[in-house]
Amino acid sequence: MAPPSSSSSSSSSPSLARLNNIANHISPVMASATNFPPDTVPQAPEDALFGLARAYKADTSSNKVDLGIGAYRDDNAKPWVLPVVKKADEILRNNPELNHEYAPIAGIPEFTSKAAELILGADSPALKEKRATSMQTISGTGAVHLGALFLAKFYKGNRTVYMSNPTWANHKQIFGNVGLGVADYPYFSKKTNGLDFEGMKSAMQGAPDRSIILLHPCAHNPTGVDPTLDQWKELAAIISKKKHFPFFDCAYQGFASGNLAQDAAAIRYFIEQGFETVVCQSFAKNFGLYGERAGCFHAVTGPGAEASTTITRIASQLAILQRSEISNPPLYGARIAATVLNDPKLFAEWEDNLRTMSGRIINMRDELRSRLEKLGTPGTWNHITDQIGMFSFTGLSETQVQKLRDEFHIYMTKNGRISMAGLNTRNIDHVANAINEVVKKSQ
Repeated sequence: MAPPSSSSSSSSSPSLARLNNIANHISPVMASATNFPPDTVPQAPEDALFGLARAYKADTSSNKVDLGIGAYRDDNAKPWVLPVVKKADEILRNNPELNHEYAPIAGIPEFTSKAAELILGADSPALKEKRATSMQTISGTGAVHLGALFLAKFYKGNRTVYMSNPTWANHKQIFGNVGLGVADYPYFSKKTNGLDFEGMKSAMQGAPDRSIILLHPCAHNPTGVDPTLDQWKELAAIISKKKHFPFFDCAYQGFASGNLAQDAAAIRYFIEQGFETVVCQSFAKNFGLYGERAGCFHAVTGPGAEASTTITRIASQLAILQRSEISNPPLYGARIAATVLNDPKLFAEWEDNLRTMSGRIINMRDELRSRLEKLGTPGTWNHITDQIGMFSFTGLSETQVQKLRDEFHIYMTKNGRISMAGLNTRNIDHVANAINEVVKKSQ
């Protein structure tokens, strides 16, 4: 092929020249302009927990301790893959029929049906009377978001969500992002390091009728303080009288006490009383499936002649919301959980794994309290063992927390919340001694 002639090269050069000329005359302001200037999109603060994790990782001390992490760790401070999860994984990998097709919009039925039985109770009147519907979600966070989105679109009561002070940091963002107002009700007493039950009741009685009340059914995050069943019954009476809408977020069933039914008792009681409610369920903690994002959202309508029709309508709208948000939920985590939940032998082993995790955490509570009391650390420390679940509100001040970090390389959230799973037989003496020293110096 002959090389291009000089005439053809020169004929294209005027166009190139024009383009270069245009490029040279584009205003620098236009070239760097954005539709999202700082006054429109300001720099957001770093998430506090992820910032804490980053600081811990950068710390080079051999004595550093991470008490901020919201995930289970074994006595070697390592992530623990549940033995039953390993078995379920093996079963799945050896299944010749396994494929990676889309899950249904509502999720895989063998997972959602057993998830509902797990949290509502296999003999729940809501299931027997077919007035419940379930939707597989992106873990508990996705369930809360789906519930918030549904209420934002359809709830006609008081569109303010009342949540405990304090609560999981993400709650306010999730509800605020869908346009629902948020307000606090008293929950944690700094005087007793326990439940401010009278304040809680008073706030619910004072809230406008038909408000949305966000409730942690077990292992309250971040305080580790739970109402007793009798207190739950008192709250149910108030919520019923005020016609409030209870919204349950359950991230720790079985992980709190080691007993699945006990940890779901509040939810089951409300449903037995005929409440219309929603329940958000996570399988991150109790299966150790943190990154697999397996969760479920359950809507339950009250009993009555129209209950079946009502829940069918609700399910249809939830499916539309799910379709527009994620289209189809992920498979792996739900398949792992479904394999265990549908096999009695594996289920029993899972319960044993739950007792191992909850038991180690309970033991760490006992050990920390014992050490602080033996050291004569100022104050009372019974709240460490009175609280339950992964987290404990220590009662330490923000100044004390900072000293623990700066001087002893112990990392926790600034409000004094610690993850009991971060304690182990190798670091508990260091933690107890450091707390003792910091508290005594601040007296």
